[in-house]
Amino acid sequence: MRYAAPIVLLTLSNIFMMFAWYGHLKFKNTALWLVILVSWLIAFFEYCLQVPANRIGHEHFSAAQLKTMQEAITLVVFIGFSIFYLKEEIRWNYLVGFAFMILAVFFVFKKW
Repeated sequence: MRYAAPIVLLTLSNIFMMFAWYGHLKFKNTALWLVILVSWLIAFFEYCLQVPANRIGHEHFSAAQLKTMQEAITLVVFIGFSIFYLKEEIRWNYLVGFAFMILAVFFVFKKW
């Protein structure tokens, strides 16, 4: 259970991050300064989750493990975000590329 808190917080922070980084793509007619401002406001909440996730997580994981975990979570959240919010299809080559990135998780977390 103690390992779950950083995973949950990183997942929630990644949801905010997706909207901050890519949510504006649905509002291409909105002024750039406005989408930057809104993105920064959304990113504030992302940081409010991400910073404690790393602080708590560093009690159990190395910084490299936390970063790898965050990237793996980002890929999973990104796939859902792309499909359900941006209405983009995920092609087979994207999945293969993502799978190779997820393979990095094995190498980082494996006790050698």
